[in-house]
Amino acid sequence: MLSPNSILANALLRSIDLLRPRVLATRPNRIEFVVGTQINGAPHLGTNLVQTAAFLLAKIARREFSIDTRVRFSALDNAPYDVVLDPETHTAYQQTYFHALGKEKIAELIEGYYRAFFASLSEATDTDYAVETYTWQQATSGFRAEFLRTLERIEDIRWWMAPSHGVVHIRVPCPECGWAEKRGDRTKLAHLDEDGATFTAVCFDHGPYEAHIDPEDDQPYLDLATLYRNLVKERALGRATGTLHVMMKGGDWAFGCQLVDGALGALDTPPTNMPMRIFTPQVLAPTGAKLSKSLLREQGKGVLPTDVEPWMLDTTTWPGGVDNYVDALVWLVGELLTDPKHFFRSFTVKELGRLMTARPTEAVVRAHEMGIYKRYFDLIATGRKTTEIRVNDSSRKKIKVGSLIRFRCQGDEILTRVTRVVRYDSFDAMFDHESVSSVNPLATREEQLANIRQIYPPEREALGVVAIGIELVDPRRTAPRDAASFTTNSGAPGRTLQR
Repeated sequence: MLSPNSILANALLRSIDLLRPRVLATRPNRIEFVVGTQINGAPHLGTNLVQTAAFLLAKIARREFSIDTRVRFSALDNAPYDVVLDPETHTAYQQTYFHALGKEKIAELIEGYYRAFFASLSEATDTDYAVETYTWQQATSGFRAEFLRTLERIEDIRWWMAPSHGVVHIRVPCPECGWAEKRGDRTKLAHLDEDGATFTAVCFDHGPYEAHIDPEDDQPYLDLATLYRNLVKERALGRATGTLHVMMKGGDWAFGCQLVDGALGALDTPPTNMPMRIFTPQVLAPTGAKLSKSLLREQGKGVLPTDVEPWMLDTTTWPGGVDNYVDALVWLVGELLTDPKHFFRSFTVKELGRLMTARPTEAVVRAHEMGIYKRYFDLIATGRKTTEIRVNDSSRKKIKVGSLIRFRCQGDEILTRVTRVVRYDSFDAMFDHESVSSVNPLATREEQLANIRQIYPPEREALGVVAIGIELVDPRRTAPRDAASFTTNSGAPGRTLQR
């Protein structure tokens, strides 16, 4: 892979180093990688690339900073489902996917397009995730309280949020039918005080109505335009204590974030509360434009370049199972992350197609991965070390008897199988029950405790300790599991959505 240097890439040795200043400044207990996607159809390659990058970076950050990590997926069910014009005023009205389909149908869309994909990504990267909808997010007291705070300074931010006309698009759908003015033409802030905000609006079918918003009530529905929604969300997440939220966005977002940052500055957002963002590689058509399903819908399939394979626009048509697709994406994004020059740039579909066809053809054996020092690696390789000790963070909680663990050291690797898993409150308690020689036959209990505590500080030990029994495995005798097929219906088996 050949990539030009850039200002950002030249400042980094590894892509994950972009987070290091904020991690050192805030010392978070956890890092959450936040990725949002409109629920308006099957995902395309660019969407899944952002999501895969979130999971892989969470895995890398957990190892690099010794901090627990998680992915938070926001399903943007406020995407417009339909847009109509009022025949009398020619005012545009829209109805969101949530109002058109309802909660259960939205859950079915998320299940069909993302459940198996995320479950496979979670397994491949040892990373937990949670799913939330915009409908749930806008109903939380934190989001609504932050929205009310921005209204107090609306004059300071309105030109940042709407540079062309200064009218911020705030939509409060009609409580009778769920339709709302698309551009908020006649939606007005009538009153604002310590009890909340009152808006007046006009429905093309039910006439004028009022809506009162306060942090304690999850009604009425609050639908904000894209830039404003991100401003409120990032401000609300920035107030969280103990958790660093990293916004994962496609490369095209880099332009729009200039306006969001202008509004954040106008609101005197403290530096430690400013959002941390990572912009992922943008997927481009041969013309240099962003790969776009909406453009295809508007212009027809005649604009589809020959380099765009069908699965790139609808990844559920990938010619293989979900696990096979995830393994291919994890490999691809892993290659991009090997050098900041590869990651912080854009790629045409032709180049990504070339890279995907160049990936290794042998089947991937799914295994938990652990880095390990050379002296311990050699002991495992010779069968003398049969118990591995780790702190019980989120990734270790997934380990069970029969799981595979791939230990890596200086380019070498060993595949092992888990024979037993025992959890303890501390390293002392662990050595009260575990054989000292099975952990390290060359050191005493006291020497091992001293070495372990040089690696794990007290706050990490406080997570608990897990002792993992291991045995060597011949990778040639370990077949990958059968891959599940993609599905777009909610009736297929799978894990329940988390929140």
